[in-house]
Amino acid sequence: MRAMVVENFGGPTATVLQDVPEPAGAHPRACGRRVLVEVHAVGLSFIDPLQTRGLYQAGVAAPYICGSELAGLVLEAPADSWVNPGDRVAGIVWQGAMAERALAIDDFMVRLPDSMSYATGAGVYMNYATAWYALDRAGCRPGEHVLVTGAAGGVGTCVLDLGPAFGVSTIALVSSDAKAATARAARATHVVRTDEDWQGEIRRLTDHRGVEVFVDMVGGETFLDTVRALRVGGRGVVVGFAGGSIPEIRVNRLLLRNLTLTGITMDVMETEYPGTLTRVRTGVQRLLDAGEITPSIGSTYPLERAVDALRSLEDRTAVGKVVVQVR
Repeated sequence: MRAMVVENFGGPTATVLQDVPEPAGAHPRACGRRVLVEVHAVGLSFIDPLQTRGLYQAGVAAPYICGSELAGLVLEAPADSWVNPGDRVAGIVWQGAMAERALAIDDFMVRLPDSMSYATGAGVYMNYATAWYALDRAGCRPGEHVLVTGAAGGVGTCVLDLGPAFGVSTIALVSSDAKAATARAARATHVVRTDEDWQGEIRRLTDHRGVEVFVDMVGGETFLDTVRALRVGGRGVVVGFAGGSIPEIRVNRLLLRNLTLTGITMDVMETEYPGTLTRVRTGVQRLLDAGEITPSIGSTYPLERAVDALRSLEDRTAVGKVVVQVR
């Protein structure tokens, strides 16, 4: 079968289309449970280019098949699985998705409605599960304001899209006209530009109190300003560091303003609090079945141009979800 193989940690250009053996056994994270999927489309995220350089904390040794998220048709599944052969599914696999067939994990999958294409479905699980979990962990309540950084990216657009389901007003923080248009299309309540007085605009939008919640995908040098945008008693959720560096903060800022900051990693929480993955999956599936999820697919590439897809994420020119079409 054909697959995109990362031969060494030389970045996206080290990814080569090759013929490889069919997947054997089970996914390393599946506890011996073999779920085999015929892959139709692959969703990429920030972890994919990081892994091609050996920089992702949960990465694997090269060579490996790249692709963190898939959408396709179940070919094999355990008898006691909640998915069955013939089901149209989407899920996260971390590595191995960018191939004609891939091993998957039933704990990290949702069923796709018949009306949703595989290319659109490839933008569902990772980003919507992350967005749902972020808003849930923040304890978002109807009527609150949520500041979203990296709002035109894969997870950012999903947080915006889920805003109505959680009853919150979202404020998308973006850096260009194209990203502003993407945020509006993803149902942002307000769009604020980073090249303007965005903190002043947020104060104006929140009656000079600040936002109750932020969901941050960027980190980097702007993180402290994101914390400053919180009102007294506000909550912040750290999702990732697309800005390229991991920020530090003096914790007296938390003490003096009664702030709460948390990070989210679902599989780690599952280890200590079993049932986390089921709760997140159920939450996403419920919204998916109700038609309340509309993935923002920014660009679609054929398998032969997977390197270009990875580069678009690494150089931060990608807008919305990046998808590679396998079939």
